[in-house]
Amino acid sequence: FARRIPDDCVEYSIFVPNAKNPKQRLSQILQTATNLVKQHTKSYIWHHDPFVLKLTSAQPPSLHGRTIFADSLSDEWFIVYLLLTLSNLCPDAWIRICDTDGEFLLIEASSSLPRWLNPDLAEHRLWLNNGHLRLIPLDTTLPTNLPITSALSFITLHPEKLIISPYIEEEAFFRLRNYPDEIEATFHHAVVSIPRRLAWVIHTFPASISKAIEAFYLRDFVSMKPLLTKDLAMLCFPPEDFVDVSVKFTRVGFAQLRSQVFETPPSWVGVRPRLKGDMKLEVGMKVACGFEMLLAVKGGGGVAAEIKKLLGELEVGKVRLPSDAEIEKWEKREDSEEWLDVDYNELEKELSGKEAKRFGDHTAQENLRRMVDRFKGFLEEEEEGSERDDDDDDDASDESDDEEVKKKEDDLFAKSMKETRGMTAEQIEKSGLLDEARRLALEDADMDVDTPDDEDEEVKKVMAMMDKELKAHGAFDKGPKPAKKPMFGPERPPHMMPKGKEKAVEEEDAEAEAELSSSDDEDYNQVDLNLAKNLLESFKSQTGTSGPAGNMMRALGMNMPRDEG
Repeated sequence: FARRIPDDCVEYSIFVPNAKNPKQRLSQILQTATNLVKQHTKSYIWHHDPFVLKLTSAQPPSLHGRTIFADSLSDEWFIVYLLLTLSNLCPDAWIRICDTDGEFLLIEASSSLPRWLNPDLAEHRLWLNNGHLRLIPLDTTLPTNLPITSALSFITLHPEKLIISPYIEEEAFFRLRNYPDEIEATFHHAVVSIPRRLAWVIHTFPASISKAIEAFYLRDFVSMKPLLTKDLAMLCFPPEDFVDVSVKFTRVGFAQLRSQVFETPPSWVGVRPRLKGDMKLEVGMKVACGFEMLLAVKGGGGVAAEIKKLLGELEVGKVRLPSDAEIEKWEKREDSEEWLDVDYNELEKELSGKEAKRFGDHTAQENLRRMVDRFKGFLEEEEEGSERDDDDDDDASDESDDEEVKKKEDDLFAKSMKETRGMTAEQIEKSGLLDEARRLALEDADMDVDTPDDEDEEVKKVMAMMDKELKAHGAFDKGPKPAKKPMFGPERPPHMMPKGKEKAVEEEDAEAEAELSSSDDEDYNQVDLNLAKNLLESFKSQTGTSGPAGNMMRALGMNMPRDEG
């Protein structure tokens, strides 16, 4: 994947570096993958494109596929699940998967990666094999920028050197922890009022709903032209002969339908009086208009061609429309729409760790909390690094040669300890990091024994003199404290101001006491709330276009539909 992958797109490739006849083995794996996809997608609806694998003619031989998942991040993770399952079924298959952000599985596991692994070195190093993530380490025999041929050669010649870390896998596959049971939770069933012809098409071809929603959601003046007519004979699905049926949507698609404000088009003016207060009919109108716009595109292939074929069979009498009695036998499932609602007050309770009602769905709550925690962790690491650099600059002129040597040793030790994260016990032992840690610990102990007590006394005297000088100039006098404000972001509305010991106190002593007694959890949660609020407001301000907040939230697992309503 040397070229840049298009936005909202995931690419995947399967190699068999150890196969004597690669093309023959890849054909067998392709058949296994086809059966696996059929098994798991009998009732699955792809939001945009389906999962597809094809045998390529490029060298080295491989199976390759690309899926545009658009706004549905769940489709991307479903593909990860399919490939992970396939790797268990075909242990000799080595699978790569990445998206617009690159090695997104490494991004998910960023907090558990070794220090040496950065985006410049990551390409072609991460592989799915036999149900595990396998990482190609730094090696003197490999170039820094690893080409695919070198990666496959290393896999073949040195499989024992590949890193398998349970910590990295736990983070990378966190979103798959409840699969396959959670797959059904990515859909929403709703009862809608639609024309009988359309009800029959959706019942016969359920996957067509996604393309119709896309046509509706991305509509423009040109695509709306078929709906401007008042001649119902010109429509494929005229607003008549309505029936109530249950339709299966992707959650993203249903949210896009519900969030859009849509004025009744001229072709539907006859049912306008019934639309007020009838949510089933309103959603049904949007669905029907989406299908009209989809079929109006000339030369449209794929889903549109399949729908036109069904309508053609209906016109020539090969099939007939279902009766009311037959429709009554269809499944009538209607899910709650609570997952669409996020209350600001409940959001604060959730982030503060207090008892709160469930808003949205459980997965959304977990992802939101992880997003905030990981972003805060990133900010804290940046702050610590900045403070450490400042301290180094201030003290550089005063350090002796011995102190510089000791600092280098301390930094080397800290770096070595961080690099052990994600390594197995055997790999740590082989790396020699334990011996290095013991040596540095013994040297520190010797230095502590040899340090004269006179140095401590001298330091105490100097500190006492500094305190005396500062007191003489009033450095320790307490001045009036400014009103307590959020760490960043706008002021909270009055009804959201914190209560209890965090409330502003007029008396200076009482304020100091309240600050000392307020729990770390309360401060932590207040920052969490402001952080989440500002991230979400920044995302909303993008008005559906690309921007830094959207890119950051997408990398952290948050992907929301554009707000065009």
